Amino acid sequence: MPEAKDPRVKIREKKTVFQGHFRVDTYFLRHEMHEGGWSSEIKREVFERGHAAGLLGYDPDRDEVLLIEQFRIGAYVAGYASWVTEIVAGIIEEGESPEDVVRREVVEEAGLEVGELIPIADYLVSPGGTSETMALFCGRVALENAGGIHGLDHEQEDIRVLAVPRAEAAKQLQERRIKNSMTIIALQWLELNHAALQKRWA
Repeated sequence: MPEAKDPRVKIREKKTVFQGHFRVDTYFLRHEMHEGGWSSEIKREVFERGHAAGLLGYDPDRDEVLLIEQFRIGAYVAGYASWVTEIVAGIIEEGESPEDVVRREVVEEAGLEVGELIPIADYLVSPGGTSETMALFCGRVALENAGGIHGLDHEQEDIRVLAVPRAEAAKQLQERRIKNSMTIIALQWLELNHAALQKRWA
């Protein structure tokens, strides 16, 4: 996505201070103040990891959701359970649409195909420190034969596929066992909309 331009923000300098699997840029800037005038110069670091798309797979016939479980280094470092239960997601590569990404990722991460996609939300993941955005969808899947271990060897993925009754996923949500924000948002959306989905996909 192109870098945003806003006349209320003046960038004096931008420089890349780290380039690895991800990138960190430092900005020196001023911005307009709520009470008028301009701020003094401030320094902000932005973690650049690209933009992402996520999919909550839902089987209306079985009233089940598609979840996956995999090791996450961020969860380990934060002191949470190192294996995280979450929805399918991936980084949007150059030339891909968010819809392309979720259709690709559900094959790679779960060995499944997805039918109709319904947009849930587009949001900033953590705008105080990263430019990453998430495009979130619900998609129709058949979970009768879902399961097993999936993922791409060259990406060192080791992903367990779970077909979870919607009521059980909602219970995990209520008990605060789901720790991944996109998964929380998607499951909350499903609780509000599953009756309409049942009619739509009947």
